[in-house]
Amino acid sequence: MKIIGPFKQVVTLADLPLRGSLKDEQLEIIENAGILIESCKIVKVDNFETLRKEFPNVTLEETEGEQIAMPAFTDCHTHICFAGNRANDFSMRNAGKTYLEIAESGGGIWSSVKHTREATEEELHKTLCTRIDDLVRQGITTIEIKSGYGLKLDCELKMLRAINHAKEKTPAKLIPTCLAAHMKPKDFNGDSEEYLNYVLEYVLPVVQEEHLAERVDIFIEKSAFQPEESKAFLERAKAMGFEITVHADQFTPGSSRVAVECGAKSADHLEATSDEDIDYLAKSNTVAVALPGASIGLGDSFAPARKILDAGGILAIATDWNPGSAPMGKLVTQASILATFQKLSTAEVLAGITFRSAYALGFEDRGVLSEGKRADMVCYKTDNYQNVLYRQGALEPCAVYIKGEKY
Repeated sequence: MKIIGPFKQVVTLADLPLRGSLKDEQLEIIENAGILIESCKIVKVDNFETLRKEFPNVTLEETEGEQIAMPAFTDCHTHICFAGNRANDFSMRNAGKTYLEIAESGGGIWSSVKHTREATEEELHKTLCTRIDDLVRQGITTIEIKSGYGLKLDCELKMLRAINHAKEKTPAKLIPTCLAAHMKPKDFNGDSEEYLNYVLEYVLPVVQEEHLAERVDIFIEKSAFQPEESKAFLERAKAMGFEITVHADQFTPGSSRVAVECGAKSADHLEATSDEDIDYLAKSNTVAVALPGASIGLGDSFAPARKILDAGGILAIATDWNPGSAPMGKLVTQASILATFQKLSTAEVLAGITFRSAYALGFEDRGVLSEGKRADMVCYKTDNYQNVLYRQGALEPCAVYIKGEKY
């Protein structure tokens, strides 16, 4: 058992609802606080001197200078297992080229597929671990990572094995997701429905047999897979025992409804979601995941986060870190920008990158600093928690704790 502190402020995020809008006045902020930890979990958050008097014989881990602490972050949507570089895509897009023109010139998702197929598992593992370290230094200690740049059995397995291998190299919690249904590969001899059947019959059974992933994702869009075939795919994957999530409503509306109808854990993107579908989504237990990095990278509108919250939905915020549309990978920066354009309170943003994002991955043991929760937290050298979002990512963590141990 040990006490970490003192902190100028600890923002616990305790006792906040899972869904709906939040006001900053609802935040529990404990001044001059200490955090009591035992066996990787929070025991108590209270005034530092009060804790020292109540537990005089426990180990003391003193902080240096004025610091604030808050729960560590969860990034519930990333594509950080990849090879290659698509900087040329970004340049072409900013010069006015369309998605189709970029794809026809050798760019787009297929470019990442070709590079990732050519990479060895060890090469993927090495670059993946570097990106994981980057996220952890940002205070992100729970990270979802998708496959989806293999698009055939051996390469999808190679990606998922690299992701699972990375679990041995980091104290962060990694959650692999099989996104073999990212798009129909150009070299597949058949239509999109036949490809989805190939994934169901040949890819997912091996993924399950080797315990490589418990989650399955699909990209529902005009350029990828259509709603009806996607719904059939999701229902079969769910029947196999997989948890499901969906890339929904990125460019055209309607697929978030498929996510809800299939009982998906989350519907991610939502930049094109209609008002009618916002209400449908908000009344469900499917988490709405905003990906502002993709909006920034593509120059598109942001997900309607304000409307989702006001309708009573569960809003999470993630990076979508990928080599094409969202190469930044800076969660606090993206969330701060989303807050500016969607008028989100600090409480709503912090909830969206902590316990609400963790819920999108099926975790309810983290994202809050209160009794019994996992002792993952992020600390900043500042006297005011508001500076974290105010600085839009420029204020970097001075310490990150995973299960009560400094990273």
